[in-house]
Amino acid sequence: MRIVIAEDNALLREGLVLLLTSSGHEVVADAATGPEVLPALLEHRPDAAVLDVRLPPTFRDEGLRAALAARAEMPDLPILVLSQYVEETYAAELLAQGAQGIGYLLKDRIGRVDQFLQALERVADGGTALDPEVVSQLLTRKASAQPLRSLTAREREVLEHMAQGKANGTIAAELVVTERAVSKHIGSIFAKLGLEADDGTVHRRVLAVLAYLEGRDGR
Repeated sequence: MRIVIAEDNALLREGLVLLLTSSGHEVVADAATGPEVLPALLEHRPDAAVLDVRLPPTFRDEGLRAALAARAEMPDLPILVLSQYVEETYAAELLAQGAQGIGYLLKDRIGRVDQFLQALERVADGGTALDPEVVSQLLTRKASAQPLRSLTAREREVLEHMAQGKANGTIAAELVVTERAVSKHIGSIFAKLGLEADDGTVHRRVLAVLAYLEGRDGR
């Protein structure tokens, strides 16, 4: 996989390069400031981008702005955004552009190498990889909505795992239930939220759930 990285912390940037190259990927460019990101992405047209939310010169949202600008030029570009803290507004703004091929992880996850690499590969394949803390805050923000209040505690657990991009088998193993039970819960979730779930693919179901949580039309 050809990857562009944007991270201002030199130690972390070099660590990411080493981690990705040792995992068989190619880092075609790395950027340390916001203005460098979009030109690098347009020049190299990578298979995926890993971008810090906050970059110089202002350390506000340069990485996010670069991600949004890149998606405007390359709508199918998979982007994994990294953040030091849960910044719900940034996550929501990124998802508002379409959740396909989008990831939003806390930097702490990088230390969990297998999880980080799996998330990157899922995003590169057009899926979704949201940090559990981000999912939790998005769900909490929408918890007052009548459809979400109708979900059982177990259904909310399943919904959180779905939004993180996990397959039914993985959800079943983590919740210590059968895969058939997970499928039943998912069917109930979509029925209560009024969302279509007829094609059976995990990514499309996740996109629909995220669309609903962000107040968009998930059908």
